[in-house]
Amino acid sequence: MTWSATVLTLYPEMFPGPLGASLAGRALREGIWSLETVQIRDFATDKHRSVDDTPAGGGAGMVMRADVLAAAVDHALAQAPAAPLLAMTPRGRPLTQDFVRTLAAGPGVSILCGRFEGIDERLFEARPIVPVSIGDYVLSGGEMAALTLLDACVRLLPGVMGAASSGEEESFNEGLLEYPHYTRPVEWEGRTIPEVLRSGDHAKIAAWRAERARADTRSRRPDLIARHGDARRPPPSGARHDD
Repeated sequence: MTWSATVLTLYPEMFPGPLGASLAGRALREGIWSLETVQIRDFATDKHRSVDDTPAGGGAGMVMRADVLAAAVDHALAQAPAAPLLAMTPRGRPLTQDFVRTLAAGPGVSILCGRFEGIDERLFEARPIVPVSIGDYVLSGGEMAALTLLDACVRLLPGVMGAASSGEEESFNEGLLEYPHYTRPVEWEGRTIPEVLRSGDHAKIAAWRAERARADTRSRRPDLIARHGDARRPPPSGARHDD
């Protein structure tokens, strides 16, 4: 069954964008997943096709109208009732690898891309929308965030990545950052690949990777250690290349 994505946006020309290239683009052409864009402005009812208005209570910028967005959202819900409906916003729940795996295992997603100062809060009260954030920063709109979410999901779909284990054995899957990677040449600018990785001793290699994953996570992302504990098993790389 094809994993389907529907994106509600004021800028449908931004899609598929980078998702039309590399593995995601090939998978799109092969029908492993599908992408549809919905122009929010098509659901405006006035002659100017207005989708926003001034914020209640005053303030800078404009706010996306609940009535126009509700019509677009209802269209998406009717087209894909089984797909979760997400809205990309800095006020949403964090996008984590666990959440990505859940989305990738489902039938697909519908994504509402916000713009301007934000979305009328009444829309979230009236429709089954999950607000999602890709990080603690602000973008010009939800489109770039939607592209990020879609890329994270699509790469996990069966048949997209070359090595079946590649999507399972990466950063965050075990609560740790992934260990560092090396490849030929053995020496580059006076720096050599760690000897243990050239030893052929798989037990020693696994132990080295485990320790580096823990050490790098402790130094770079102590919040992950605090959240998951000092996990003992690292996410080894499953990608292998035949010489």
